[in-house]
Amino acid sequence: MMSRWRKAAFLFVCVSFAIFDLGSAAQAQDARWRITKERWSASDEKAWQDFVAALGAADCWTFDECIKSPANPYRHTDPKTRFYVDCADMPYVLRAYFAWKNGLPFAWQSAMQSSDGPGGDIRYSSYGNVVVARDSVPRTASGVNAIPILHNLVNVVSTAMFRRHSMHDDPVMFSDTYSPRLDRDAIVPGTIAYDVNGHASLVWRVESGGRILIFSSHPDHSLSRSHLGKEFLRTGPELGSIFQKFRPIEVVGAKRAANGALVGGSIVAASNADIPDFSLEQYQGNPPGDPHRWRTASWMWNGENLDFYTYLRSRLSAGELEYKPVDELRAMMQSLCFDLRSRKQAVEISLGRGIQNMDPPHRLPDNIYGTHGVWELYSTPSRDARLKTGFREMYELVVEFVKMDMVDAPRLDYDGDDLPGDLLAAWWEQNAACDISYVNSAGRTVELSIDMIVDRLYDLSFDPYQCVERRWGAKGEEAATCRDGAEKTRWYEAQRYLRNQIDRTYDVDMGYTVEDLERGPWGLRTGRGVEQGPEVDIRAWLEGFRSRQTASGEIANPPVTP
Repeated sequence: MMSRWRKAAFLFVCVSFAIFDLGSAAQAQDARWRITKERWSASDEKAWQDFVAALGAADCWTFDECIKSPANPYRHTDPKTRFYVDCADMPYVLRAYFAWKNGLPFAWQSAMQSSDGPGGDIRYSSYGNVVVARDSVPRTASGVNAIPILHNLVNVVSTAMFRRHSMHDDPVMFSDTYSPRLDRDAIVPGTIAYDVNGHASLVWRVESGGRILIFSSHPDHSLSRSHLGKEFLRTGPELGSIFQKFRPIEVVGAKRAANGALVGGSIVAASNADIPDFSLEQYQGNPPGDPHRWRTASWMWNGENLDFYTYLRSRLSAGELEYKPVDELRAMMQSLCFDLRSRKQAVEISLGRGIQNMDPPHRLPDNIYGTHGVWELYSTPSRDARLKTGFREMYELVVEFVKMDMVDAPRLDYDGDDLPGDLLAAWWEQNAACDISYVNSAGRTVELSIDMIVDRLYDLSFDPYQCVERRWGAKGEEAATCRDGAEKTRWYEAQRYLRNQIDRTYDVDMGYTVEDLERGPWGLRTGRGVEQGPEVDIRAWLEGFRSRQTASGEIANPPVTP
């Protein structure tokens, strides 16, 4: 009988769906997983990194598209199969897929238990989870069908698998992943980035300037690409944030069949002490302190006291960290453009299912960020919160760049004499390069831009029951084609405070009626949202700053215009 803890493992943040359509029996035979290698070698790990990097760089917008794209060198060996995975599943399914294609062993946590005690939610446990069951790919001479194993992973894996104590080192119920050092040799493609608010991504590139590029799947099966920023919260070791890598494993005690396949034996994992790049640096700080006192950790680099995220970039830079402010702005806008295009696909999937034509439920889910059913599949509150955080982070960084330029900070690599003007020029350049549009309820295409999105960022509806115009924050004449009635309009207005909130509060009750939302009170811990979102309009800030410079005679040129 399935234990209650194994059953609990099926309650997860990132809803997962089966891998299906196995094709004929003959095709299924092509999917045999024969384990021929006792362990992952250094060359296997490098090939894994290259595999992930290629998929991350590919022009594909769902996991299934990526697996079937030219970026996947194994695609021609697959049986007729469609892959549907979510954020938590993606690292596991990709790792298992690669292991299958290369005759490598694979094992996984099959059940977790909350350290909070009986009844604890393994998705959001305050003290993390412990492994209570494990499984592995059977080792037989004829091999086993890989597709059901991948199917099983999709049904078992959840973000709870990543929410485990980084210092635990059980040789039997070991964790699948470990905490790595913070440097370019350890944070590589295939490294997991775990957001304790219920999201997991894979690193696919670390740029020379230390920016970490990530990609992830979503409940609607769309794929997004971004860079790792402050939306990935740093916490203590008991929750496993932020970086994790798959733990080295090997098969011991197996016999080798005539065809080279390993038969029998058992899986043994490397202990933390035996992993060369294992480190608690992301909790201890630098110089190392007590990992349990992670809130007070300091981050010193080259004699300078930094915040964690600046320290991370410094550690991952190929040389001394220097900000090229104009290039940074371009990169951030390109990343946000990717996010917006991914959001467009998510909205279109919801529209294609006709969710906007359904009557809304009487109450919101118990928590809009982590639930199940239609809301989990087609709403976008978590995605939108990360998007808003990205705009906010860009705003803060650009303001900081201008301030650094005013004092000629050594970390700023800028030789011009009008940084606000050059930043504005880059803004309009990237704004023109980002093509965003949607088809309204009347069937007409509406063109948008990053600049327009900034103006309506807190109007973008995350509610899948609302019209496409409201999903894209339409106002005035643009909103006239929306066919929502009075009830949905009331919900849209009442949800304004939730749209203002960029912090995801997974542990707060949010199952309110529209009347509850309208009454308030509002605040981060009320579950009803906040009265005002943070400032994100960096273009307006730059124009205002430059106008003041012009008025004071600091620069003679007029403000940059598109």
